[in-house]
This record gives sequence, structure tokens and C-alpha cells, in this order.
Amino acid sequence: MLILVFLLAAAVVVAAAIYLNQFGDVISKKSSLSGAAVGTFLIAGATSLPELTTSLTAVYIDNPDIAVGNMLGSNGFNLLILAVVDLIYRRRRLYQQIDTKANVPSALIGLLFFIIIIASFLIPGSISIFGVGIELILVVLVYVFSMKYISSDGEEQEEAPTKDFSLRTAVIGFIIAAIVVFLSGSLLSITGDRLAVATGMNASFVGSFLIAASTSLPELVTVLAAFKLANYNMAIGSILGSNLFNIQLLALTDILYRKGPILAALDASNIFIAGLGLVMTIVILYLLVRPANALNQWRYAAPSLVMALLYLVVSYVLF
Repeated sequence: MLILVFLLAAAVVVAAAIYLNQFGDVISKKSSLSGAAVGTFLIAGATSLPELTTSLTAVYIDNPDIAVGNMLGSNGFNLLILAVVDLIYRRRRLYQQIDTKANVPSALIGLLFFIIIIASFLIPGSISIFGVGIELILVVLVYVFSMKYISSDGEEQEEAPTKDFSLRTAVIGFIIAAIVVFLSGSLLSITGDRLAVATGMNASFVGSFLIAASTSLPELVTVLAAFKLANYNMAIGSILGSNLFNIQLLALTDILYRKGPILAALDASNIFIAGLGLVMTIVILYLLVRPANALNQWRYAAPSLVMALLYLVVSYVLF
């Protein structure tokens, strides 16, 4: 019964998040809030709301492993999406058709985030300010100050088509979808916690792989839509940008977790999840800077295959 409720909650989260993204896009285009900064914040918030609500609920039920594992695992699953799509469409040679300068900064900052988090696992003790770990404060500061370095290539990019709702319909739909995401995401976290207890599965595994995969499926829809338009910069950028946003949202979970720095309360297995994200990000960086040459399609796709296999191996080990 728990598994059925978990799957149902996951399906509702995915469906509601897709509508949330569509309504948010319409609002950013048709309202006075359609400036670039506000539009980006609105869409980024809409895309990351499933992860956020799930993690905040996990904090409320005192399961920090699911709260943090969901965010870190979502980042790993997002990179897995790129790896799998690159394998399936290897003849298109995704990484040889993008603007490297527009995507490398995001990948480098994501790499720095993982290094900071892994360092917090390896260094015993944690300095906290008002109960918030200094490493997550550093992550937020890096995110804020790095925004000026994360920019597009200066060209107008074709956006994924959205349904033509009226502004009033979009606002109402956005609010309803946000409420549905909040409720279903909360249910997802609670059932995931009980599923871990009932089955004896590691809570880090449940948060980092089962829940993370569920809350990251909207990103898969975004990437596939970008591929349909042959807009490969948007495919890469949406994933890397979502990963940065997810990591800095960990600071919010730390603020609400009042038993001390949340990273200090985690099971040791979480370091493998963070390490997985680190290695996958390094592979992405390699793919972004690898010179274009006459590789056959399988030699071209080898790094993405390594990423996918690595994800499966770490999942199996933690399970």
C-alpha cells in the first residue's frame, strides 16, 4: 500500500510541476513581471518547487537524510537525464553543437558547490551561524555573486512552446498547481520516510534516488522539449541552472532544521551521493570543453555511458 501511495504521489508531483512550469512561463511573458530577472526567478522557483516542498516536509518529520538526499539526488538524476538523452540521440552530437562559454561557468560553479558539501562531510564539526552551517551560507553567497557570470550567449534562443492561456487563467492555474505540488510533495516525503522504515531501505537511498527521480521528471520533459526544437543550449542550460538552484535551496532547509547544521546530522552514505554528483559534473565539464573531432558515434558517447553506468552502480551500492 505504501508503494502504491508513493507512486501515486510521484505521478501527481510530475503532472502538477509540468503545469506549474507552463503557467509560470505564461505569467512571465504576459504580466508586468516579465523582466528577465523576475521571469527567471519565477520559472526557476516553479521548476524546483517539487524538490523544495519535499525537502521541507522531510525536515518537518525530522528526516534530514531525505531532505538533503532529495536535493543532491535530484542533481545527480538531472545529469543522468543529459547522459541518457545524449546516448539516445548520439548522432546529433549534443555537446558539439552548443556554446561552451555559455555553459561552462554554470558547470564550474556546480562543481564548486559539490566540493564545499563534500568538504563539510570530511571535516569533523561544523561552524554554524544562528544554527545554519557556514558551508551552506558560503554556497548561497557564491550563488548570488556568480549570477553575473552565468549568462546566455547573447543570442535570442527559441523557447519551448507553451499553451496560450490568458493571464488570469495562468495566475489561477499557477496557484492551484503550486498547492497541488506542495501537498503531493509533502505526501511523497512522508510516504518515502515510512517506506524506508517498513522496508529497511537506507533513508539516503530513498531520498537520493526514489524521491529525487520523481521530483526531477519535469526537468526531463524540459530537456526533451528543447531537443524537439534542436535548442541544445537550452537543454544543457536548464539542467545546470536547476542544479545550482537546488543546491542553494539547501540553506533554506538548514534554516528550518533547528537541531544544528543539517549537513552534520546526515548519514555517512550521503558523501557517496555528493561524490557521484561531483564526478558526473566533472564528466559534463569534460564534454563541454572536449574539442570537436571525427569520433565515431560510440566513442563520442562513451563519457555519457560512463555517467549512466556510474549512477546505476552507486544506486545499487546504496540500495
